[in-house]
Amino acid sequence: MRTPENSLTDEQIKHDMRQWLERAVIGLNLCPFAKGVHVKGQIHYHVSRATEAQAIRAELVTQLQDLAASDPAQRDTTLLMLPDGLADFLDFNDFLAEAEQVLDELELDGVLQIASFHPDFQFAGTRADDITNATNRAPYPTLHLLREDSIDRAVQAFPEAESIFEQNMQTLENLGHAGWAALGVGRSPVAGATAAAVAGQALDGPTLAPPLPPHGIIDA
Repeated sequence: MRTPENSLTDEQIKHDMRQWLERAVIGLNLCPFAKGVHVKGQIHYHVSRATEAQAIRAELVTQLQDLAASDPAQRDTTLLMLPDGLADFLDFNDFLAEAEQVLDELELDGVLQIASFHPDFQFAGTRADDITNATNRAPYPTLHLLREDSIDRAVQAFPEAESIFEQNMQTLENLGHAGWAALGVGRSPVAGATAAAVAGQALDGPTLAPPLPPHGIIDA
């Protein structure tokens, strides 16, 4: 599927996300629990072409319901990617409250949870160009839908799970901007894209973003 004209296909978007997962999340060991579900093929990748919050909300409802009804051995977690929606990080961050409300309305709070990734993700108290923001920066705005049971099992298998966040900060600081760029985990270039536009996928987040609470990484 390719919409609108000159945009990336769904398969290209999924490729970018798998490459980010393999090179950054797994490659840098940002989440010790990600490799298992990736190798077993238990991650469901869903590309939404929704552009407005209400349409995104409707797709979120469907994906949450589908995940809750699925066999965990077949689909343990879902990445809901939004290549055409919520491009502004402040809008994306505002939508997260709506996403949590959806969980409550579906009576899935405590069964599933939602983590978030965004190309311009910014942690509370950091500058937009702080390299540590890269821990939650993905090629596309993404809602990560996780099973609480899977998280509980993963934490039991990794007794110092609370230290992951601090370790990730140190990993990114050691890697630096050049090292992150060398991973090549941005978006694929679209037809007609300029080199400057592609280069703009670096750590140039929204300069007016207020302090924001941290969100989880892949925990399944």
